[in-house]
Amino acid sequence: MKNQTLIAAGLLAFANPAFAAATGFTLNNTNFVVSIAFVLFVAVLLYLGVPKMVSKMLDKRADDIRTEIDEARALQEEAKTVLASYERKRKEVAEHTKAIVAQAKAEAETAAEVAKADLKETIARRLAAAEDQIKSAQDAAVREVKDKAVAVAVAAASDVISKGMAAKDTNALIDAAIKDVGAKLH
Repeated sequence: MKNQTLIAAGLLAFANPAFAAATGFTLNNTNFVVSIAFVLFVAVLLYLGVPKMVSKMLDKRADDIRTEIDEARALQEEAKTVLASYERKRKEVAEHTKAIVAQAKAEAETAAEVAKADLKETIARRLAAAEDQIKSAQDAAVREVKDKAVAVAVAAASDVISKGMAAKDTNALIDAAIKDVGAKLH
């Protein structure tokens, strides 16, 4: 109501005959008509409460922007937290990897030492086996040489005895050898 009164008073002031007689404020003057239309347009906008609506829309938009900014800050904080968590996990994984590599190196060194010890033991066993084989071969060769020597000696003795001894002495010698061999075998 107050706005309507102001509008009516403004129109009456312009409708005064003094204004009508003046050359500057006639309806034939386009500047004057545009000015009146502008004033009426602004009055209608004020009457309809457009500034309040615009203010409410701007306030709502400002609140929405404030809310979005708060959400963005919250997301940023969450992202920082997640980033810090991943950095910690990355460091833990790096340390774990270093520990695994160190353990693998230690195990490899231990395995190498065990392999060296096993190799030395295997070489020692093979050398001992080779020495045993050599000793057995030497013993066999000595036995074979002794057996051959005994066989040659027996053959020679047999020849000497058969040529130089009588049958009676030969039988006594054979009986003595049988007793001697029997005593040695038992």
